[in-house]
Amino acid sequence: MDLTKPDGIGELNISRMTIIANGFELDFEGQVEGYGAVFCSHLLTHISGDESRGTLTGEARTFLNDGKVICTPHLGTFKREQSQIYSYFTDATDHGAVNFVTWDINLLTKAVGVRYWEAKSPS
Repeated sequence: MDLTKPDGIGELNISRMTIIANGFELDFEGQVEGYGAVFCSHLLTHISGDESRGTLTGEARTFLNDGKVICTPHLGTFKREQSQIYSYFTDATDHGAVNFVTWDINLLTKAVGVRYWEAKSPS
């Protein structure tokens, strides 16, 4: 897998942020190449009180231009540097693809840069 050449890119925006005791919840929406309109919810949980890193769990739904829907869980980690979050996770779509995904999340502008690399092609 050549990490200098993603299989797809996209732009999302944060639509909701909720602070919880040991982390925060984020909702996103936007467009991702090859997946159309994307809607996601992530739970970011701090590790041992260290607010600069932690685990990520979530779900995504995508609506393709032809009307099909793709669903996937997300599982990974994140690193926070001030107002910037870098998340790294895998998905396992219900149409058979498995992707390694990175997001660059700017909490101040609510902008999210998406890159993914296909680890397994759809069935």
